[in-house]
Amino acid sequence: MTVVFREGRREDVPAVVALIANDFLGKTREHSDMEAYLAAYDAMCAEGANLLIVGEEDGAVVATYQITFISGLSLSAARRAQVEAVRVADSLRGRGMGRAMFEDAERRAREAGCSLMQLTMNAQRTESRKFYETLGFEASHVGFKKRLD
Repeated sequence: MTVVFREGRREDVPAVVALIANDFLGKTREHSDMEAYLAAYDAMCAEGANLLIVGEEDGAVVATYQITFISGLSLSAARRAQVEAVRVADSLRGRGMGRAMFEDAERRAREAGCSLMQLTMNAQRTESRKFYETLGFEASHVGFKKRLD
C-alpha cells in the first residue's frame, strides 16, 4: 500500500463525497448534487486554516479527513487541531490506513503549532471509537450539536 496524503483539490470533491456517503450514516445524509459541496470546499480554502486532506493511491482518492486549526484562550491558550469527516475506502479498512492517516494529521497539527488534537464522532460508530482509543484519544468531554436549519 503506497498512499500519499496531500491537500485535496477541487476536483477531488466528488470522490471525497463518495467516501463520506459510503456508510450507514452517510448514505442517509449526503446527496449527489455537487454544487453545495464545491461551494463548501471553496469556503474552506478561503478560511486558510481549514484543510481537506486526501489519501491517494494509484491516482485514486482512497481516504480523506478534514483538519481545522483553531486558536483559543482555554487550556493556557492552546492551539488545537479539529479532525472531522474521517473516511477510508472499504477495500483498505483494517490494513493500517486509518493509523497512517492520523499520523499525517498529527504531523500537520504539530507543524501548525497545535498542542491538542480533537475530534468528534457519531455515537453510533462504536468501532470507530475503539480505533480512536487505540490512537490515544480519550473520550474526555460530552459533545452537543444543535441543527440550525
